[in-house]
Amino acid sequence: MDKSYLSDENFKKLDKLIQSNKERKGALMPVLHEAQHIFGCLSLEVQQRISEKMKIPLSEIYGVVTFYSQFTLQPKGKYTIGVCLGTACYVRGSQAIIDKISEITGVEVGKTSKDGKFTLEATRCIGACGLAPVISINDEVYGKLTPDDIPGILEKY
Repeated sequence: MDKSYLSDENFKKLDKLIQSNKERKGALMPVLHEAQHIFGCLSLEVQQRISEKMKIPLSEIYGVVTFYSQFTLQPKGKYTIGVCLGTACYVRGSQAIIDKISEITGVEVGKTSKDGKFTLEATRCIGACGLAPVISINDEVYGKLTPDDIPGILEKY
């Protein structure tokens, strides 16, 4: 996997971020959020740097990163496709939608395409039950879908 996100420039930004926060009580969560923004993920290398500079055990940082769903250990694709698996969406065929997306993109749920273009995620209810089944691609939401709708949607990306 491409690790260009681990640039010296990004580590300098991280060091500056840590320096300005390390004396603050409860600084770990804001540092993790901003670090993920800088790097696109919280890979082991990023976690190790935070551990070293903030003097927090790596095991504690890893525990936080893996507990909260908003953090990711791997860089996500340019387009994150979320397929709702809430009850309404599931009953109305969201599994077939996932299967079609996976077939077209070659990406399994929880993975990113080799070219870094797509990440496919199964999500919980996104609150659009009246439009079930629903997918989101970054900030765009598509509803009342069938597997036949998927090729046309993905062509835009």
